[in-house]
Amino acid sequence: MTEMQTGYHYGVMRRAIALVDAGSPQMTLEDLAQQMGMSPAHFQRLFSRWAGVSPKRFQQYLTLGHAKALLTERFSTLEAAHGAGLSGSGRLHDLFLRWEAMSPGEFARGGDGLRIRWGLFDSPFGPALVMGTDRGICGMGFAAETGAQAAFADLSARWPRAEYVEDAEALRPWAERALGATGEGPLPLYLMGGPFQIKVWEALMRIPSGHVTTYSEIAQAIGHPNAVRAVGTAVGRNPVSLLIPCHRALRKSGGLGGYHWGLPVKRAMLAWESARSDAHA
Repeated sequence: MTEMQTGYHYGVMRRAIALVDAGSPQMTLEDLAQQMGMSPAHFQRLFSRWAGVSPKRFQQYLTLGHAKALLTERFSTLEAAHGAGLSGSGRLHDLFLRWEAMSPGEFARGGDGLRIRWGLFDSPFGPALVMGTDRGICGMGFAAETGAQAAFADLSARWPRAEYVEDAEALRPWAERALGATGEGPLPLYLMGGPFQIKVWEALMRIPSGHVTTYSEIAQAIGHPNAVRAVGTAVGRNPVSLLIPCHRALRKSGGLGGYHWGLPVKRAMLAWESARSDAHA
């Protein structure tokens, strides 16, 4: 498997996050652009196109305190979200998803007899590895921090007995809709996990784009208020990142917590969603 070059926009974003972290709160657009090796005008155009807001506005979404601010301003109570119809069969973070879970017997067999197609695609957050069966997308990971080979090894190890076939063209219609919200009709997901994991992932799918929740809130919503640690583990085992938005789960303190594909990717996702949500408010 060949390494895919990180998408240009995410590469710029990754560098900007590092510079914002290292710089002072008074860093200006001109300062940031200069350190990025760009003119302020080019930097402005690039970020406005990617994020939907100006770099100056976007800078606040990149700060380390942004997650804490989200918990105050855009905390999602999952029971309320469920009541509003944001569940596995409703409208989810700007896409229509239709999902079904693998039966316990299928799950126990580790994908035996299952053909899984895979391909690498450009995304706003660097190269994305997408996997799918005939019934829907079953895996999605991001390789900017881990590398494509490590991402493939990670996802394929979850279903060790499956047959894997590289076939990006077969997956392209689903992948482009998943990564760019293009196309119409429900996007099918085929979830492979145990009953507890499925409950956690279903709860994650109730969190609207631009909002966040906490691990403890998820535990409460699924009826296991004392299982916060187990919820965190299940969040980390989410096989379909972005579509099942595990990046929207934070610690109660406002800390980012972990992210399976690297914290820089999680921060970029949260910043991107917040910016687009504000731009369309």
